[in-house]
Amino acid sequence: MDVYEAVDSRRAVRAFSDEPVPGEVLARVLGAAARAPSSGNLQPWHVYVVSGEPLAGLKRRAGARALAGDPGDPRQYPMYPDELAPPYRDRFAAAAAQRYAALGIARDDPDRPRRIATLNTAAFGAPVVLFCYLDAAMGPGQWGDAGMYLQTVMLLLRAEGLHSCPQVMWTMFHETVSATVGAATGQVLFCGLSVGHETPGPPPPRTGRADLAETVSFIGP
Repeated sequence: MDVYEAVDSRRAVRAFSDEPVPGEVLARVLGAAARAPSSGNLQPWHVYVVSGEPLAGLKRRAGARALAGDPGDPRQYPMYPDELAPPYRDRFAAAAAQRYAALGIARDDPDRPRRIATLNTAAFGAPVVLFCYLDAAMGPGQWGDAGMYLQTVMLLLRAEGLHSCPQVMWTMFHETVSATVGAATGQVLFCGLSVGHETPGPPPPRTGRADLAETVSFIGP
């Protein structure tokens, strides 16, 4: 699989099978992803790879919180700006509507928030979740570095025939996650990344992307 194919086929999968992911494959992916760029070569990320009973227990505990209507732990960082202006608000709304329609959750379903939280805390059935942390002392540049690192991980997973789903939702229950992985004091949970094989069947429609002219300006010949 060349890099263009990996980029084109990467998407957030929300239906994983229980087929196990070999540890040596994850080690190979994460070892290669260490070549991702970071300013000053700080390599500011720390990843905890959780599977088996530790992951099952985490899913149970986080799922119980979600089912109880728990609003989550105090935020370590904002998931989105308080006010999203167009075109960002429009893109967000369109993607959310398409995503949850594919999961069979109607916008007017009164139980919609709990159903969404329950699916998320189950990691959509993924047998492995990678939890990416940064030291609280890191700044915006290092958060950008972590994003480049995670994109590298996701593309390498595609090269191995695997899929993934980045989930910022886990930051809502960061205290439960940190207790499971033993994260050091001062570490901030950036996100979880569910990993596995996609459940067989036709994939849901892909979310669209803005026209190139909306996001790119060419200056010069």
